[in-house]
Amino acid sequence: MGEINVSSHNLGRLLADSTGTPARSYQAAFSELAESHRSRSAAQVVVLLRRAADEALLGFTAADLVEQAEAIRTGQRYVLRIRVT
Repeated sequence: MGEINVSSHNLGRLLADSTGTPARSYQAAFSELAESHRSRSAAQVVVLLRRAADEALLGFTAADLVEQAEAIRTGQRYVLRIRVT
C-alpha cells in the first residue's frame, strides 16, 4: 500500500485532468496498465508508470512506482493512500 501527499490545489491531477487537456488521469493510466501488463516484469511497468506520473505532474518516488508495478505484475489490489495537505 502506498502513500503520497498531495496539496488540495493539485488533487485533481491524480483523479482527473482538471485543466481540460485530453491527457489521461493517473488513475486511468494505472487501471489500463493493471489490465494489460499483468505478469510483465516490474521494470517494464515502472517505466510506463513513471511516464503517466510525470504527465499527471505527480511526484512518486522510485520506491512508490516499484511497489505499484509489483502490484500490477502479480495482479494484487493496490491501495494508494492520499494525504491532502
